[in-house]
Amino acid sequence: MNSDHDQRFKALIREFFPDLIRLFFAEWAARFDLSAVEWLDKVLTPDPPEGERHVLDLVAKVKAVQSPDGTPTPPADGWAVLVHIEIESPDRTTLLKPRLPRYYFHLRDRHGLKVLPLVLYLKVGLDGIGVDEVEDRLFDFVPSTFRYLYVGLPGLSAEDYVTGDNWLGVALSALMRMPPERVMELGTEALRRISEAPVTEQQRFLLGECVEAYIDLPDAELTRFRGIIASNASGRVAAVNKTTYDRGIEAGMEKGMEKGMEKGVELGRRLAVLELLEAQLQSKFGPLTADTTTALRAMSDDQLKQLAVTLPAAVSLAELGL
Repeated sequence: MNSDHDQRFKALIREFFPDLIRLFFAEWAARFDLSAVEWLDKVLTPDPPEGERHVLDLVAKVKAVQSPDGTPTPPADGWAVLVHIEIESPDRTTLLKPRLPRYYFHLRDRHGLKVLPLVLYLKVGLDGIGVDEVEDRLFDFVPSTFRYLYVGLPGLSAEDYVTGDNWLGVALSALMRMPPERVMELGTEALRRISEAPVTEQQRFLLGECVEAYIDLPDAELTRFRGIIASNASGRVAAVNKTTYDRGIEAGMEKGMEKGMEKGVELGRRLAVLELLEAQLQSKFGPLTADTTTALRAMSDDQLKQLAVTLPAAVSLAELGL
């Protein structure tokens, strides 16, 4: 998965994880306490210290309201389950599927917990929402079969989600199936509703940025689309589309990270700035630990600006105060 997709969707799913589960897997949502989610380190090292490293997209630890395996007595800290989410942007399933069983067993054995694997396909529709399988086949004999939940966004009808009461669903409608003649109408309606949604400004930014980033329009129509957004009577949609985030990235590449950072901070896009810096740190130093991510998100705006300036020449995370 490329870094733009990775950072965009990791931020979106972290923020709206309960909505994701309720939207697509209501029966699973009823089994979990989604009021408190712990995000775990995604790096697995099957053969330490020099074994192959598998970096997972998102791993959430959630409380279960009932025994996952039928054990009648809960442990002292209650039942818990890991939800492993992979966000897949290629237009085929064959790249990811062979890796899923390995990820499952490493997670289960490392944490000693049951694991619910879930794949969010951005360009593969399949049946929209369902269960897929990975078979370990030996000639005509199948020693094992691995199953996982999936959401194939292009296999869902955007019209069913644009008018819904789940705000994540409204945003994700941009990746769903739309009649060509209604793309402009449905995309604009999605942004209009997000502009008036009872969410925080950070959440509004993430939702709106997703819509404009993935709405399927040619350049000429996209320009018209942005004009409609800018002229929206509420005056709020224009502030949540993707241009601030993407321009911040482009400015960071073309003019230096400091200008992109300053633009993000000036416009109150702290969360987008954090995600951008996290991507830069991962690119330079490798996967970040949970402690490093926590320290980064605890920095003040001035500290983040200074980090953007000093990051290119830094040789270690410790040098950056992380």
